[in-house]
Formats: sequence, C-alpha cells, structure tokens
Amino acid sequence: MNSHEIDYRIYGEEMQYVEIELDPNEGVIAEAGSFMMMDDGIKMETIFGDGSQKDQGFLGKVFGAGKRLLTGESLFMTAFYNVLHGKRNVSFASPYPGKIVPIDLMEYRGKFICQKDAFLCAAKGVSVGIEFSKRLGRGLFGGEGFIMQKLEGDGMAFVHAGGTLARKVLQPGETLRVDTGCIVGFTQDVDYDIEFVGGIKNTIFGGEGLFFATLKGPGVVYIQSLPFSRLAGRVLASLPRGGKDKGEGSILGGLGDIIGGDNRF
Repeated sequence: MNSHEIDYRIYGEEMQYVEIELDPNEGVIAEAGSFMMMDDGIKMETIFGDGSQKDQGFLGKVFGAGKRLLTGESLFMTAFYNVLHGKRNVSFASPYPGKIVPIDLMEYRGKFICQKDAFLCAAKGVSVGIEFSKRLGRGLFGGEGFIMQKLEGDGMAFVHAGGTLARKVLQPGETLRVDTGCIVGFTQDVDYDIEFVGGIKNTIFGGEGLFFATLKGPGVVYIQSLPFSRLAGRVLASLPRGGKDKGEGSILGGLGDIIGGDNRF
C-alpha cells in the first residue's frame, strides 16, 4: 500500500470525533482547524498540499498546493506522525453537528469525490486534489456543488456530513436530484451535472434556488440534511439588525422594525 494503514474509532452521536490509532512511523493528514487532541509522542508537521508524493520536486509541491486555493482551502495541511515506540492516538473533531463518514478508498477503486469543505482527515499518502468539471453547466451555475475535491489512493479518508446522513445506492440509469449544498460526496462512476429548476413561479417564488444537481447511477451517493451554508444563513437571518433586539421571533419584532425603524430613507 502507498498510504499508511491506520486504525480508527468514531465517538459521539451529534458532535462526533474520530480517534486515529498510529503505529510507529505512521501518519495522518488533516485540514487546519480539525485537530482535537493527541497523545505524547505525536509529532506535528506543516506541509505543502497533502504530501502524498515525495519525488515531485519543489515546484510540483507548490503547484499541487496552489490548486487548493481554488477550493478555498489553505496552501498547507498538517501531518501528524507517531515518532515513538508503541501505538499512539490523535483525534479530529467535526466542525458542526453531523456525522463523520469513513471512506475506504480501496472499496471505491481508489477515488472518491466530495464537497470542497467535507474533507476532515486521511491516512498519510492519500491525495487530496480538485475534481475538474468538463461541463459548462456545472461551471456557470454549480454554486456550492461546482468545485469538488477528489480523494485518491488506497488508504482511509474521513469526510464530515452536517445533520442527518443519507447513503443512496444508485442503480445504472437511476437519477437522484439534490440541492447542490446537500451533496457530501459520491463514487467516481456517478455522472453528475447541474440542472435548471424551470418555471417562472419556481424561479421567482420557490425559495430553493434556480438549480439543483442531478446524480445518475451506478454508484454510491452520500447526502447531508444540514449543509453549513444553510445553517450559517439561518443564523445570520435571525440576528437583530443594527445590533438591537426588538422582539426576536414574534410579530412585535416586525412591528418594532417598522415603528422604531432605522430612519434611513
């Protein structure tokens, strides 16, 4: 195997974390901000990109790391190594309520495609790159679902899903339509594109966006019920404007806006 062979255990129900067990000289890579805790004897190292290829040279490493900017991620990742004898543990936590999904890349022929912010951590040697789209529709209208990451290799990777997780096994030709933000990831055989909702009333009054993703089997698809963008949008919408609380969640709150007003005309 090119990737390190790691053991793991997932704890919790709604706010999960994954504990990775490392043998001597084994390592795991993770996105910045996902680290939770580690045993004595674990060494941290900041690396360009994912560090999956050691012989690509300095410019190759810079180019590989630079592609991560297109997904909104940092140029760097953090690697954790067990530098002592005996087994050591390092843990990574979910960024918000949901589920951690273990992905054995060997089961999916070495490749899994996921949302740009779904990746949590992976065994050292797993490559984290960009899944480039060849279809114009995805590029122009894909929104959250356009820029996808690809996880490649023969090791374990872990992705995070917000809210409740749904795993769908699509048969050949079977199609599933999904809100672009609700996609966690899917296997490489799944054909995906962006489709226009259609209809004047749907476009103006639907409130669900103008486009959704179509996923066509065969393959496995993971869907989340609470994308972070939706959660953040609801939180921002509930904040009192101008920093003043005028009766949040009630009719009086709306009347307060009218009566108190900002007087900005």
